[in-house]
Amino acid sequence: MQGTAASARDAYMHGHHESVLRVHEWRTVENSAAYLAPHLREGMRVLDIGSGPGTITLDLARRVRPGKAVGVDASAEVVARAQGLAQSEGVPNAEFRTGDAYRLDFPDGVFDVVHAHQVLQHLARPVDALREFRRVLRPGGMVAARDVDYGGVIWSPESPELARWRELNELICAWNGGDGNAGRHLTRWARAAGFADVEASGSVWVFSSNRDREWWGGNWAERALHSTFAAHAIESGHASHAELEAISSAWSRWASDPDGWFLMPHGEILARA
Repeated sequence: MQGTAASARDAYMHGHHESVLRVHEWRTVENSAAYLAPHLREGMRVLDIGSGPGTITLDLARRVRPGKAVGVDASAEVVARAQGLAQSEGVPNAEFRTGDAYRLDFPDGVFDVVHAHQVLQHLARPVDALREFRRVLRPGGMVAARDVDYGGVIWSPESPELARWRELNELICAWNGGDGNAGRHLTRWARAAGFADVEASGSVWVFSSNRDREWWGGNWAERALHSTFAAHAIESGHASHAELEAISSAWSRWASDPDGWFLMPHGEILARA
């Protein structure tokens, strides 16, 4: 969607409803950045773009202490929430700021790692963002990015409403200027941004236990009606409230089905400066 009228929105389609933040607060290095973990070292300086409520940032900070992890997010409200979490969990080497992925408020060459989880899919100009990430890397540093690919999401049992949910994720993301299949494009984007050394990998989230289904399906049953995803679905003309209600009900049915199974794939890159 780069270069189109839609790209001018450059908006985040999920927003910060509690049902969204509950999912974001589940994220750690182990479940969302395991591909980066072997490369983390004590004393590193790490920049976490799109840090949200800060759970991954805090995990990064613990792994690089006495180094530092700085989380940057566009939402002042969620930055304040992350700062509170850092204080309550006693992680003094984590810092959070509001900021813009295209114009980072840091000098050149100050970070060992720039990390971005589920960020590039929402940007109208992902290559420009990666160039900016590269600018703040020290020589030999790396960008670590992981993004979903909705085209590869699969589930059981079959559900036309969940198929529509997957389609809406791609449509709304594109309407906002992003790309819901960003995972498959990360290598190409990184090379276009000037990285010659790009290592690609992939990993999945799977939700199948009773507890996982209740948590994932329950959150999406709520998100389908009350998050920014719902507002953008209606505003863009891609879905009606009645359709979103049907999708919400389908998530609740899936969550209560003992045979329910859901897989979400992600592309990953380590791009070295």
